[in-house]
Amino acid sequence: MSIDEAEFRRVLGHFASGVTVVTTCCEGALHGITVSSFSSLSLNPPLVLICIDRHSAAHDPIAHSGVFAVNILAEDGEWLSRLFASRDESRFAKVRYRFGQVGAPMLEDALAVIECRVHHQVPGGDHTIFIGEVVATDARRKGKPLLYFRSGYGQLA
Repeated sequence: MSIDEAEFRRVLGHFASGVTVVTTCCEGALHGITVSSFSSLSLNPPLVLICIDRHSAAHDPIAHSGVFAVNILAEDGEWLSRLFASRDESRFAKVRYRFGQVGAPMLEDALAVIECRVHHQVPGGDHTIFIGEVVATDARRKGKPLLYFRSGYGQLA
């Protein structure tokens, strides 16, 4: 039995998720993409996973650089989510960032950042599952996370 793609997307929208911007630097070029498919995987060793569409402009740079940073967005970060979901080629000129230990840009306005080296890549349909070994973390500001639910942004009450 085949599942209708639109219906599948609608039903999955009932699951609230946090919003992140995944960044990398490949051959001197900065890349970033809004990602809600992020999860912790293991505490020992510390592993996380992200799922990136194979046709995304950020996919190959993550695969080739072997590093990425997961920037967890705060409730005031909807503009960052929208910027990195857009095709705006000058997005990094519009944000404050610094480079972390793995060489990926870390967004200054993020709630927290997790820096990773690609530990493993697994095909996942039209996406690649990148398993990242966590090499550094930084929870540098207080606040609440930005949420995504039913195709819209939300906040904790």
